[in-house]
Amino acid sequence: MKQENSKQNRSQNDAGRKLQKSLPHAFLLSVTQWVAVIVAFLSIVFLLPKAWEAWESFDPELNYRVPYETSQDYWQYERHLKQRTQGSDIFFVGDSVVWGEYVTADATWSAFLNEQAAGEYQFVNVALNGLYPLALEGLVRHYGSDLRQGKVMLHCNLLWMSSPSADLSQSKEQVFNHPTLVPQFWVSIPSYRATLDTRLGRAIGHQWSFLAWVRHLQIQYWEQKDPYAWTLADNGKYPPAYPNSYTMPWSVVDGRLISEPEMDPDRGLQSTRHKPWSEEGVGTQRFDWVPLNDSLQWQAFQRLCQLLQERGNDLIVVLGPFNQHIMTVDNRAKFKAIENEVKQWLESRSIVYSAPKLLDSSLYGDASHPLTQGYRQLAESLWNDSDFKEWLAVPK
Repeated sequence: MKQENSKQNRSQNDAGRKLQKSLPHAFLLSVTQWVAVIVAFLSIVFLLPKAWEAWESFDPELNYRVPYETSQDYWQYERHLKQRTQGSDIFFVGDSVVWGEYVTADATWSAFLNEQAAGEYQFVNVALNGLYPLALEGLVRHYGSDLRQGKVMLHCNLLWMSSPSADLSQSKEQVFNHPTLVPQFWVSIPSYRATLDTRLGRAIGHQWSFLAWVRHLQIQYWEQKDPYAWTLADNGKYPPAYPNSYTMPWSVVDGRLISEPEMDPDRGLQSTRHKPWSEEGVGTQRFDWVPLNDSLQWQAFQRLCQLLQERGNDLIVVLGPFNQHIMTVDNRAKFKAIENEVKQWLESRSIVYSAPKLLDSSLYGDASHPLTQGYRQLAESLWNDSDFKEWLAVPK
């Protein structure tokens, strides 16, 4: 009997050695070893991003906004929200109008509201450059879970209903900002033609914070590239040079986050872009307004309002003010009709709203973005608005 068992063991060992020879690169792990590997992997996936937050210093100032270069760093956006959960914080959610396309961080709408509040309240700029309702909905849904049980200001920019192109409802394929944030499956967007594997990857990425953290590293330290691509990147000149060829990617990970430049050539009073949309102020633009019932962007905005309310937020919508000066006189009538429809819908849902008056033509940089003095006037106007003050006074 012992001889039979011995022969059987030798036979099994021989079979194992033959399998190892036939599969020289295979890992033959026991069940216990596989469990240890899985536990180690899950520990890295779930604990490393948490540990990273403790190591990487981030202490945002009152008027902090996500820098333009890091607009797609949604992990950092979520981190900002987590740090700003004080009782006096009021979150201002929106697109580049709230973010401040032509102005510096201390000259945005929320920054001037902080001047008015003088410490009584703290208005937090949680907008991103390049957003629109379809993407804003995704941002709040997937990375704005901390926007709950608080006071939230939501900006409504009717620019996104000004044409089928802006609405993303035209059949022609378009390249647009923040494509990872738009609905990948449950809303049909004619202008969005991503492949199935791309859509799946983006949908899964929203559910796995580890992937958002990896993207955070790429944006903050490796010029929005993976380590391999960063190592091979040239300097953009001719003849090309390869400054990172002999640099270990981890050597540049120093914990210093990208910040806004002290002198931004694209924003601020010294910028050549910071100027009125027209010296004459005579409107010639004719927008091809999309009816609200057909608008994908408006439907996304409605869902976003519902989502914020379902999370227990005290919501107020700030409507415009859109630059009507830029339009032809007959085109303004269509705009006003759509604006009135928006107001009626907000009233039907008992959503508080404020609609600031139209600014002087010289205070707009384009169809929807004010300049520095325009933001100052909007903040003063909103601060003195009785409906807004009443909304502010209700504790949350």
